[in-house]
Amino acid sequence: MATLLVLYKRPADPAAFDAYYQATHVPLARALPGLRRYTLSRGPVAGAAGDPGLYLVATLDFDSMDALRAALASPEGQAAAGDLGNFAQAGVELLMFETADA
Repeated sequence: MATLLVLYKRPADPAAFDAYYQATHVPLARALPGLRRYTLSRGPVAGAAGDPGLYLVATLDFDSMDALRAALASPEGQAAAGDLGNFAQAGVELLMFETADA
């Protein structure tokens, strides 16, 4: 398995962020080819050493790193990536990694 972890910084207008994210960005992300699971954080995002300044964490799972990369390179992936500037002005970080059961 492989995971795309998306860390959204705290927006200036959380209500506007939420409305846009749910109505526009979620459908774009759900259209990614090969997407197996898409989960979102609920409530405040806390850090062990204090406030990390994050508002939302999205986790997108794929069968492999190749599948993840192919999804991001697809027209759907390009549309989702291109949409980030429309609502994530506070900043966003994307992390990709392979996963394994511990």
